[in-house]
Amino acid sequence: MQGLIQCGLRRLVLCPGSRSGSLATAAGLLASSGSLQLNTAVDERSAAFLALGLATAGGTGVAVVTTSGTAVANLLPAVVEADRSSQPLLLITADRPLRLKQCGANQTVNQEDFLRPACRWCGVGAPEGLHAMASSAVLELAALAWSQAHGLNQGVDQAAAGPVHLNLPVEEPIHAALAEQQAVLANAVMANDEASLLPLRRSTTQTNPDAPRLDPSRPGVVIAGPWRGLAKDLTIYQQAVRSWLLCSGWPLLADPLAALPVDLPGRLQHWDLQIEQLTSPEPLQVLRLGPLPASRRLEAWLQRQAGVQVLITEGEPRHLDPLGLSQQWSGGVAAWCAQQTMDPSSLTPSPLLPSTWLKRDQAIGLWLADQLPAEGPISEPALAFQLAQLLPPGLPVMLAASSPVRDWLTWSGRAGSNRRCFSFRGASGIDGTLSLAMGLAIETGPMLLITGDLALLHDSNGWLHGQSDGPPLVVLLIDNGGGGIFQQLPIEQASPQRFDALFAMPQSVNPIALAAAHGVPGRSIAVIDDLPEALAWGLAQPGPVLLRVCTDRQADAAFRRKLRLAAQNVEAGV
Repeated sequence: MQGLIQCGLRRLVLCPGSRSGSLATAAGLLASSGSLQLNTAVDERSAAFLALGLATAGGTGVAVVTTSGTAVANLLPAVVEADRSSQPLLLITADRPLRLKQCGANQTVNQEDFLRPACRWCGVGAPEGLHAMASSAVLELAALAWSQAHGLNQGVDQAAAGPVHLNLPVEEPIHAALAEQQAVLANAVMANDEASLLPLRRSTTQTNPDAPRLDPSRPGVVIAGPWRGLAKDLTIYQQAVRSWLLCSGWPLLADPLAALPVDLPGRLQHWDLQIEQLTSPEPLQVLRLGPLPASRRLEAWLQRQAGVQVLITEGEPRHLDPLGLSQQWSGGVAAWCAQQTMDPSSLTPSPLLPSTWLKRDQAIGLWLADQLPAEGPISEPALAFQLAQLLPPGLPVMLAASSPVRDWLTWSGRAGSNRRCFSFRGASGIDGTLSLAMGLAIETGPMLLITGDLALLHDSNGWLHGQSDGPPLVVLLIDNGGGGIFQQLPIEQASPQRFDALFAMPQSVNPIALAAAHGVPGRSIAVIDDLPEALAWGLAQPGPVLLRVCTDRQADAAFRRKLRLAAQNVEAGV
């Protein structure tokens, strides 16, 4: 533990267990000394998602400590998401020593391999137990785990940040004596002692000189998908994107998760509603940043383009183009821009293309304001639009996978883009929605989670993180009686009689009562007129709250289709 703190570890989530007793004791002592911020969790799956939220918001690795056996298996969903979202996560699991393996000993399983397929690296302690390792070997193991989790000291072909698994056999006695505990405390590295941190830095290896090129003097478009990188690198990324847009004059189609400022030149706020009308007299070049936004219409549009497509990732070498249309380069957009011709004085970008698109975009924005009023019955498109208007400036939002993230992209408009949005769409699971939001809120302060009823129920143990001194998190629950995303797919037509039973799966749990059982207050919102007062109440509370909004998923699916069709007829200047 001390070795990880020397590397930069500042947060740890601890799960209960016996075999991990020595690790728990060390974590408690280090927390009491101020060297470590400690959270506890009874559910390993929820704990790992909480840690992932903390790591995403904080920008550095967070550790999770568990005991042996099925506890390790419960970590896998969050590990998969951390892998695909490129976030540093350290899974530290206690294990039986070698003498207890393959002999029927209690709670002994093949846990060293459970997480391997989704981890950047897996390390193990001495088979006889941690006691058999020299201090230098333990420190070396910790430093290697930290560097692998953050993609440090590696060349450009190294994978981006991601999860690392440390499986540590522990021999009995598994609880440290008082003298050993005092020694740990005496040698603790204080959290504010920056001089004690190991000097881990990214490799200075030269960026790949063969970066694909685009011509900023010819027509093109920038498509920015969800940001996948460390928080400390975000400003450099934003500056590079701004530089390219200013140089080229290209329009920007950005996902709300792209973490790009709303004032970037040429940014279209309603591109998902007009994508079929975005045409060009000559083939468009396409600069794609990261994975694709959650839009099937955009995918179809990209497949119709005849120009060169280049995909830039932030250190992620794995293939991220399911369409198979692009040249991929993993050196990051800042390094890519540095190799392009970007002298504005030598370029003559034509403003005609973005000007045409922008005028139509503005017209759609005015039209939407009329179609999604701030009064009357609640629809999910209107909810996304009005929430974006009502939330305080700068308040971050987490969007659950499936419908909430798609609705925010399509209906929230400029106000929705003018804030930091999070979602975990690496694997697009709903496993740890509430726990992830709790982790984000602990690190960032007040924020809003927009989630559906199935996603919230799937992670109801996340409410445990909100007890007593829980973070200031407003959970806005869209309760539409099951999986609303399935209502928007052709599934219903294929199985209309058994749709609810086989796909939507409505549940009878009262979410207000469930939250109250965890000490979390809640309110129901009947009409959209009540939204401002309910939000004000929720944001004024010191800890988590639940706001429940009941909607009709079938009616909303039809309403979305109607709005999309009508948007095709909105003309620039109307």
